[in-house]
Amino acid sequence: MSEAAPHLLIEALVKRFAPGQAAAVDGVSLAIEKGEFFALLGPSGCGKTTLLRMLAGFEVPDEGRVLIDGADMARVPPYARPTNMMFQSYALFPHLTVERNVGFGLRQDGVAKEEIGRRVASMLDLVKLGRHAARKPHQLSGGERQRVALARALIKEPKLLLLDEPLTALDRKLREDTRGELVRIQRSVGITFLMVTHDQEEAMSMATRIAVMSQGKIAQMGPPASVYESPANRFVAGFLGSVNLLEGRVKGAEGGTVLIESPEAGGVLTTLSSSDTIPGREVWVAVRPEKITLSREESAATPNRFAGRVRASAYRGEVSTLEIALASGKTMRVLLPNSARESGTGFSYDEPVWLSFPPQAGVVLTQ
Repeated sequence: MSEAAPHLLIEALVKRFAPGQAAAVDGVSLAIEKGEFFALLGPSGCGKTTLLRMLAGFEVPDEGRVLIDGADMARVPPYARPTNMMFQSYALFPHLTVERNVGFGLRQDGVAKEEIGRRVASMLDLVKLGRHAARKPHQLSGGERQRVALARALIKEPKLLLLDEPLTALDRKLREDTRGELVRIQRSVGITFLMVTHDQEEAMSMATRIAVMSQGKIAQMGPPASVYESPANRFVAGFLGSVNLLEGRVKGAEGGTVLIESPEAGGVLTTLSSSDTIPGREVWVAVRPEKITLSREESAATPNRFAGRVRASAYRGEVSTLEIALASGKTMRVLLPNSARESGTGFSYDEPVWLSFPPQAGVVLTQ
């Protein structure tokens, strides 16, 4: 983050929809710099959409402030804010052509016809829809309608573009293709994007930073890789991708590592040291499925190894997810590339296996 004032500053924002009820947004503070692609990520009801609507001016905060380039937005109505919003439904005018949908806001502002034509043509080129300018929304694919909505939101050159679940209406393959397009467009225009999504993969693949929300608060914030690799608690670990959680108690420290007695694992786990790990304290070791190694033979040189049996296997194209039952009854999830199938080293149902992971793969969580 730079030393200059943040482009968007949210200070202790609170929103309640009824007296006595829990706050939908509960004291949220964050700073976003110009040109960032920021994602608010969380399950339904966590407060992310309410927060987005307060930024747009559609909801009034009970407490706190929203500042854009240092200007307080409290008394600024939605239409006068330097923001624009791309709605989940796209909200295109069905009777207008693509060209007129995109230029609608400029016409409302009284911009000269020649200027509208120039800016619309430039924006349609940016979203690669120039040849569809004369079509109506019903003549477009879902991905094309999404790009029309984006062009209409961008053409007024807002300081901040708010995106409410922008890819939800698209099928899986189209969502994957469109992610890269959105990032390309955002980098091209240099406008700050703030996206709300419940899709972890979307947030991690598109955003420069993410804030994971839970019960109206920010549970953790940072670059996607940092939040994924070093979750702050069990909620973040479980929500941001798949994770195995092994419960145990801290046994002690040894040579820069922490030893954790875990009946679920059937022995002592070795992880990297942590300042929060006090002997006797209850903790959980979070291990991502892709960081676990499977083998048919036990290796005495491998730390964190324990025996199990294959109980299920789900083929997912490029990878397979295996469920391994340990002697304690704990089920571990393991992710394997399907190149193992081609090489004949895949694993069968009920086959005995050994699981292992290096100390750096286990993240110690205290809450």
